[in-house]
Amino acid sequence: MRLSRSAALSSSLLLGAVLALTGSGAAQAAETAALDYVALGDSYSSGVGSGSYDSASGDCKRSTKAYPVLWKNAHAPSSFAFTACSGARTGDVTANQLGPLSAATDLVSITIGGNDAGFADVMTTCVLESEATCINRVNQAKAYVDTTLPGKLDSVYNAISSKAPAAHVVVLGYPRFYQLNGSCIAGLSENERSAINNASDYLNAATAKRAADHGFTFASVVPAFTGHEICSGSAWLHSLNWLNIGESYHPTAAGQSGGYLPSFNGVL
Repeated sequence: MRLSRSAALSSSLLLGAVLALTGSGAAQAAETAALDYVALGDSYSSGVGSGSYDSASGDCKRSTKAYPVLWKNAHAPSSFAFTACSGARTGDVTANQLGPLSAATDLVSITIGGNDAGFADVMTTCVLESEATCINRVNQAKAYVDTTLPGKLDSVYNAISSKAPAAHVVVLGYPRFYQLNGSCIAGLSENERSAINNASDYLNAATAKRAADHGFTFASVVPAFTGHEICSGSAWLHSLNWLNIGESYHPTAAGQSGGYLPSFNGVL
């Protein structure tokens, strides 16, 4: 469904009247039932770490507990396409995920950039190597975010805008991974945990700027995850799991429902 700006404003005024007469539930239902929603991105959008994977999605590991599916279940949009895929980089989004987008698309969500910046390699290096090597690898990732990632994000965002010019595009960020001075008694040093958190903030800041420059909405998940990081005692993120490396450092089902979903809802 495509609405001109004037039509969208008229619709908003009409929905305001519905809200006044019938309450927020009816207004919300009227608004979201007409939406065409497409969910793009990497493993943080596909739901890796939350279990309940759709076998048809194969290695993409799309979960029924991922925030896009939870939002779809709660709001019943007129159409829903879920193409987010575990391990996706920016080039994978443009090559493989944009098929469902069209001039009729109203809402798009995406998490992307972490794999381009080498998140998995950073965590592997920090777990297996010295503190100095870990921090050096973190700094390399930050340099990549400065020099190379903005152009790759531009390519993805331009492609989304080209295929879905009327869509409200929401770019979601990544959580901080560790509560400093928390409950962890082994593993990484506090310096390493602090460096990784800072790198996450660095990536989020760069992503937010590119999103804003394209007229997209950036949704930070950091506030929602605060108090639920690794070492918090109430973590919504998997720590290192040697038996299931792929789920390590990804949100649990609670992280999707309590962290990503409210952050997404908060900017709509």
